[in-house]
Amino acid sequence: MPVDGKQLLAGVMIPLVTPMSAPGQPTDADDLLDALAAAGARSLMLFGSNGEGPLLPISALAEFAGKAAARWRELTGGPVLCNVTAAGTAEALERAAAVADARPDALVLSPPIYFHHRDDEIVSHYAAVGELGVPLVAYNAPRYSNPLSPALIDVLIGMPQVIGIKDSSGDLDLLSHIVSAARRRSDFGVSQGAETQLLAALRLGADGIVPGIANLAARPAVELVAAHAAGRASDAVEAQRVIDRLVQLHSIRPGVPAIKAVLADRKLCPPYVAAPLLPCTEAERRDLIALLSNEEPQLLTRR
Repeated sequence: MPVDGKQLLAGVMIPLVTPMSAPGQPTDADDLLDALAAAGARSLMLFGSNGEGPLLPISALAEFAGKAAARWRELTGGPVLCNVTAAGTAEALERAAAVADARPDALVLSPPIYFHHRDDEIVSHYAAVGELGVPLVAYNAPRYSNPLSPALIDVLIGMPQVIGIKDSSGDLDLLSHIVSAARRRSDFGVSQGAETQLLAALRLGADGIVPGIANLAARPAVELVAAHAAGRASDAVEAQRVIDRLVQLHSIRPGVPAIKAVLADRKLCPPYVAAPLLPCTEAERRDLIALLSNEEPQLLTRR
C-alpha cells in the first residue's frame, strides 16, 4: 500500500537522542519514550544528528532500532523513521539492512557526507537506496552533507520512492521552493527542523516539524502545531517564543551533549555520548540547569 508522505511527516516528529549505557553503547529508551508519548509527540526519527547516527557503528543500530520502534508503536501507534545517512552508497545500504527488522515506515537519507558530489551522483545515491522498496525521506542538512539545491529537490520530488523532504537548512526561501514543488504530488510531505523557524515553516505550508529541542520539551512543539492548525495565532507565537528560549541552551554547550545532560538531570536518559563527542562538564551541566530553571513546566518529566 502506498505511503502518504504528507500524513507521515505531519505533526511533531522527535529526532530521538540515543540513550547510552556507556559512550557509544545504545541502551533502552523506555523512560524517554514514555515521557515523549505522554507529552503528545506523534512520531520518531532514529539515528539522525540528534541520535548521533553517523557516529554509531552499524553493529549498534539493529537492537536499539527494534526495541525503540516496538515500544513507540505500543505507546502511540505512530510512525518510526530511521536515518541511514552515510558517506557512501554502500554504507547507506548496510545501515538500511541493519534497521530492516525494526520495519521503519520510511528511511531518512541525506546526500552523501564528506566528499562533494555532482548532482547525478546524488540522484544515483537516492535511486540505489530506493531500490530497497522502503519509502525515502530526503534530509537536507547542509551543515553535515552535500546540500540539496532547488534543481536536485525538483528531481527528487519526481522520484516515486521519495515521499517527503525534511529541511534543516534554515533557508526559508529554499523551504518555500520545496513546499511549492511538493504540490506537484498529493502524497509528498515536507517537514522542517530549524528550531527558530518552526512557526514560519508551518505558515509557509510545511506539514510538520522535527525539532531537536523536543527531546526534552515536546509540549511547546506540540502546542505550536496545534495552535497553528486551529488558527490560534497568538498561542502559536508564544509557543515559538518558548522554543526560542529553550534553544539558548546551545549557547552553553552546542548539540547532543547539552540535551542529554538536561535529560540525565531529569532521570530520562544517561549523559553518555558517542566518541569523539564528550559529555558536558559539571560546570556546563550546572549552567544548563540554571538556564532552564524558569522553564520547568515545559520540560519532560518521568512518568
